[in-house]
Amino acid sequence: MKEALRDLVLQAIRTLQGDGTLPNGIDLPNFVIERARSREHGDFATNAAMLLAKPARAKPRELAEKLVAALPANTLIGKVDIAGPGFINFFLAPGAYHAEVRSMLAEGGTYGRNKSGTGKTVGVEFVSANPTGPLHVGHGRNAVIGDCLSRLFEATGWNVKREFYYNDAGVQIQNLAISVQARARGIAPGDTGWPEDGYRGDYIAEVAKSYLAGESVTADGHTVTGAKNPEDLDAIRRFAVAALRHEQDLDLKAFGVDFDVYFLESSLYTDGKVEETVRELLAHGHTYEEGGALWLRTTDFGDDKDRVMRKSDGTYTYFVPDVAYHLSKWQRGYENAVTVLGADHHGTLARVKAGLQALDAGIPKDWPHYVLYQMITVMRGGEEVKISKRAGSYLTLRDLIDEAGRDATRYFLIARRSDSQLVFDIDLARSQSNDNPVYYIQYAHARVCRVLEELAERGLPPVDTHSGFGQLARLDSEHEQILLTELSRYPEIVEAAANNLEPHLIAQYLRELAGALHSYYHEHKWIVDDAELRNARITLAVATRQVIRNGLDLLGLSAPEKM
Repeated sequence: MKEALRDLVLQAIRTLQGDGTLPNGIDLPNFVIERARSREHGDFATNAAMLLAKPARAKPRELAEKLVAALPANTLIGKVDIAGPGFINFFLAPGAYHAEVRSMLAEGGTYGRNKSGTGKTVGVEFVSANPTGPLHVGHGRNAVIGDCLSRLFEATGWNVKREFYYNDAGVQIQNLAISVQARARGIAPGDTGWPEDGYRGDYIAEVAKSYLAGESVTADGHTVTGAKNPEDLDAIRRFAVAALRHEQDLDLKAFGVDFDVYFLESSLYTDGKVEETVRELLAHGHTYEEGGALWLRTTDFGDDKDRVMRKSDGTYTYFVPDVAYHLSKWQRGYENAVTVLGADHHGTLARVKAGLQALDAGIPKDWPHYVLYQMITVMRGGEEVKISKRAGSYLTLRDLIDEAGRDATRYFLIARRSDSQLVFDIDLARSQSNDNPVYYIQYAHARVCRVLEELAERGLPPVDTHSGFGQLARLDSEHEQILLTELSRYPEIVEAAANNLEPHLIAQYLRELAGALHSYYHEHKWIVDDAELRNARITLAVATRQVIRNGLDLLGLSAPEKM
């Protein structure tokens, strides 16, 4: 609807340019079409007249009157008002909302999608957990944010590559290996000889047991078999990394998350990408040596201070492989790139972007985009839940899924802005009540399904949405108008959620839409004797069911027909 209104306003502007009211050579301002804050002020409003008044050398209100007069004939607008200094308020004709219902029913699962991405490629990197243990609930929030963003990009026409970056090199992997080795030698946490920074969870003992038994594990298409030798640290490292990558794959599968690309940090070294990146940085003159170390002048690109690239001992700091990794994304054709990270990584973003700009490789300044998320507090019985026996020091994602279910876990982890603190109440997530938002939304979908079943049980003909569309004019109650308005917002919400990297907007919208449907159900009988009215009301309900189903799909949630 917003695009249709924008097109009508643009046609009016061209008409005024044609008659000399507006100069032909002016740059058209980026006027907005926005929903009115209250229905008494119309459905939509635009500030076009206020922005065009100066080049037209006219008073905004007078120009608004001329714009309204120049609007072409159409079936979308029922009435137009001019308010304040020159805002134009549009009251849509009832048929505009009815036409939107027809689109919902005709387009089905594709309703609300658009082609704004025009087939370009976007890489969405998320989770990217070190393969040192089971995924924790923070990884779960990361996973659902990244997965929902990927779904939104697909819904807006992008070619999406879901990417998992494995940090399989460095100190943490060494700690993993020596922890498994200690267990393989029969040393437990607290015993003499236990490594100071060793991982203490029971899963370490499980990996050691599998290694000593000569079991095989498969991760990313590669199978590794335990060498059984507790003294072969390299063999233990390879087996432990594969075992925990496999473990994480199972966690993600249980969460309904898949990836297209698994990228290993170690490959940046074995393929020479880190050295290649350093050579390019040296060649472009943004480096210098000081104190035996090699520095990158990141302050040239907005960082608060310069950063060490290569320490005096010859090893690279961790941001250098990060730059090499993101350069590889650009080279792989990712015209857009989004990385989901915990808020504690905020300090690393400027130096990575500075490093990419220093390469002078044509990478846009705002590339890549980052979505930062805050951590989660999990509550049960009014008390915080912090640990699980198997992981040793944190609550695992699998624990949460087992307790609350996949749908509730996904919804609760996506329901708020990524950068806001989140409290996950397990008791609420498990409850079958209207206070549980995911239950409330899914029940709205199931409620419509149940009404359709009831039609058959009463021996009434099934709803004919084609004729029901023609009878929508019968729907003139406040609850019906509210529901029609809520439904029409869906394409805008999808577009905004994708453009602003805010998938929580879908979750919030679905709750509001479910509320409008439930209120409508309680205030108006749908199965009434008047066949035309019955058909109209159930047609509206069926359209609502379709939009709820589409939104649930964007969140990776099921749309149950019975509850």
